[in-house]
Amino acid sequence: MRTRLLPLLIVLMAAVLLALGVPLAVSVAGAQQQKVVVDRIDDTARFAALAQFVTAPSATSEAMSTSNDERRETLSRELASYYEVYGIRAGVFYRTDTPMAHAPRDWYLPEAGEVRDAFEEALLSRRSHDPRQVWPWQRNRLVVASPVIRDGDVVAVVVTDSPTGAMRSRILHGWLVIGAGEIAAMLLAIGAALRLTGWVLKPVRVLDASTHDIATGRLKSRVAVASGPPELRRLARSFNEMADNVEDVLEQQRAFVADASHQLRNPLAALLLRIELLAYELPEGNEEIASVQSEGKRLAQVLDDLLDLALAEHTEADLRVTDIGALTAERVAAWAPTAEAKGVRLVGDCPPTTAWADPVTLSSALDAVIDNAVKFTPEGESVEVAVASNGETSTVVVTDNGPGLTDEELARVGDRFWRSGRHQNIKGSGLGLSISRALLAAGGGTLSYAHHEPTGLRVTVSVPRSRPVE
Repeated sequence: MRTRLLPLLIVLMAAVLLALGVPLAVSVAGAQQQKVVVDRIDDTARFAALAQFVTAPSATSEAMSTSNDERRETLSRELASYYEVYGIRAGVFYRTDTPMAHAPRDWYLPEAGEVRDAFEEALLSRRSHDPRQVWPWQRNRLVVASPVIRDGDVVAVVVTDSPTGAMRSRILHGWLVIGAGEIAAMLLAIGAALRLTGWVLKPVRVLDASTHDIATGRLKSRVAVASGPPELRRLARSFNEMADNVEDVLEQQRAFVADASHQLRNPLAALLLRIELLAYELPEGNEEIASVQSEGKRLAQVLDDLLDLALAEHTEADLRVTDIGALTAERVAAWAPTAEAKGVRLVGDCPPTTAWADPVTLSSALDAVIDNAVKFTPEGESVEVAVASNGETSTVVVTDNGPGLTDEELARVGDRFWRSGRHQNIKGSGLGLSISRALLAAGGGTLSYAHHEPTGLRVTVSVPRSRPVE
């Protein structure tokens, strides 16, 4: 859910920042250009004031007065100095396009273009329009023209043709500052979005964790309903009600299994006793009575296993730091005579390693796993038991060279009362591994199964090396 909500927030925030940043960038560019245009307007007004008192040349240059020549010379010096200092071409041109004064000396009015358009507009007794906006990637020039008016008539036009390199650099610098601000704001917004989505989805994460706890057997887990939006509070209440109902149903199931097993044991014991007495009245070696006795003992074993399973699912694990290697070596030694009597070699590799486990529970689980391995391993083969540590867990791996299981059977092994159809003639109730799995799960342990090549089964008992979280 967070992977859907977070990109949506980021896209929305990026759109907002873009909507603010683009007009700001345009405004910065316009302000920089307007500043340059205002400076050029002031410059053209100053040159127009100087050119206002320079008269046009008469038919004979000898008639030009000395005062007029001085004014023209002053204007020419101003324009030349202006060009040398700022690199801006400037000139004062009569209506006939004849230059009154200009700098550089080789610059004249072109026949067409922005300079000519600005000149023609100024001849109409008004300043030329502001130039079009120049962007950093353009190499345009800024042209400003102002009329020189004397006695109400336009006698000449002042034209400035400015390079835009410095202005474009300032615009680009301003854009870079805006871009850096946008990036910083975006990073800040992403951080805020991460915190916001974390805060918004916190009740969902709590609900997810509690659901996982229920699924893994920690039925006491519940969700607080005091925080979050109303919809999540209702969901939390519904979840708690569901968890209470599930726990009640399972508790009733366990109680029924335990009570039924316990209540059936006494009548079954009395029945087995009467069968035993009846056997004395029949000829020795009677097959029917022997079969009845065998089935009765098997039924008694099933009832004992059911009672153990009900207790295992309800018992709290007594976790402590346990030497897994020593405990496993003890169980291997205990099963060695049974394996030897069957003609199976039981081999143990049990280096010292510690983990958090209930010693009684782990012993029972190892007994069930080793018993199965020895039971299904043919005579002359071997069963190997190996202890190892792998990061956060310690493992006991039991491998045999028996017939093994198919993929379909491997998916069902450990289910209650399940036994492979190929092994129905072998003694067992089908509850041993279920009991072991329930006992291990109470302490954070697991029981897993895999193929052992070329034949056989590999069973792994895993227990945590650090104390499980309650």
